[in-house]
Amino acid sequence: MPETIRADGRAANQIRPLRFQNHIAPHAAGSTLIEWGNTRLICAVTIEESVPRWMKEQKVEGGWITAEYSMLPYSTLTRKPRDISKGRLDGRSSEIQRLIGRSIRAAVDLEKFGARTICVDCDVLQADGGTRTAAITGAFVALSLAVSKLIEEKKLSVSPLKSGIAAVSVGIVQGIPLLDLCYTEDVGAAVDLNLVMNAAGEFIELQGTGEEATFTDTQLVDLLTLGKAGIRELLGLQQAAIARG
Repeated sequence: MPETIRADGRAANQIRPLRFQNHIAPHAAGSTLIEWGNTRLICAVTIEESVPRWMKEQKVEGGWITAEYSMLPYSTLTRKPRDISKGRLDGRSSEIQRLIGRSIRAAVDLEKFGARTICVDCDVLQADGGTRTAAITGAFVALSLAVSKLIEEKKLSVSPLKSGIAAVSVGIVQGIPLLDLCYTEDVGAAVDLNLVMNAAGEFIELQGTGEEATFTDTQLVDLLTLGKAGIRELLGLQQAAIARG
């Protein structure tokens, strides 16, 4: 794989600097500020001691996890109006929050949560590419902190977490596979792929497309190899952040 130097000085297989600042939202059960390069999000988990009505009606056991995602007006170069001002959630935000919800639900045993709803809120403070992957990666840290709190309060006897999960972007820019695209790379990518994986090395979701381009089997393998290595690094950084509490 070519070891190219990118605009921000990284090698092709290098993720941007990543930092977690836990307990950023003191009223949440678990929260973290994830700073990933110049992308910054707050991920917070709150808990409701009830489940959606459809679960009661269908007699579904256990709990539920739902997610919301939003980009604050000042998170981008030009002001992004709040969804509430438009009276509806835009298509991109709706798709991303469904992705976050699916990803987090894949990491837990919902029956072990009991009859609770876990609300995961991801708010983008600053966007420089990879906000959906940062939201998923940060959300798992916030969820882990919330689970620890429930166990400390003796509301849970065992952890419902099955496996760590993380997400990262990869892409082909000027013919070169790159890990963890920043905004300018994302805009210029001929191929863009987002991976969500667990600690067992299993895929939870793949979102890939050629941006007015096509890609070969070999290129796909190269991207997956880059992405898997990135996920392993992210899982280690997550566990270090969770261990700090």
